[in-house]
Amino acid sequence: MQNKILVSACLMGQAVRYDGRAKPLLHPVIETWRAEGRLVTICPEMSAGMQVPRPPAEILGGATGEEVLAGKARVVELTDADVTEEFLQAAENAVALARQAGCRYALLIDGSPSCGSDFIYDGTFSGHKQAGKGVTAAALKADGVEVFSDREIERLIDRIAQ
Repeated sequence: MQNKILVSACLMGQAVRYDGRAKPLLHPVIETWRAEGRLVTICPEMSAGMQVPRPPAEILGGATGEEVLAGKARVVELTDADVTEEFLQAAENAVALARQAGCRYALLIDGSPSCGSDFIYDGTFSGHKQAGKGVTAAALKADGVEVFSDREIERLIDRIAQ
């Protein structure tokens, strides 16, 4: 059985990002994995009922997804609407899908308060980045899924080959 990969829907060309756009990851291995049936696509936020487009959201106070999962931080939209519950539901949905589909790996868009795995924004809506994971990436990692950012596809290819 081949290793399955949970992948951000926006990386697969679906216009599901907060701004109504996609951010397709163009790499020959994506088509190979798709043909092999390895890819399991999700937009965590849409799985939790969030709309497209939607206001940008960030984790407040320079916190990370782990802190949101622990109940110590909140996710808020630029409009000040608290969307913490939606992001927690999104993470729960992604973990459930990964388990159901047998995904050992996740390939997620970096920077997102949900999918960011190397960096997220600092909660000031000023464009400043910080090291850290989004809520879904943190939940997947805590569940034993190896999480890779879109900029780490070569590392994921090497990991799967091992």
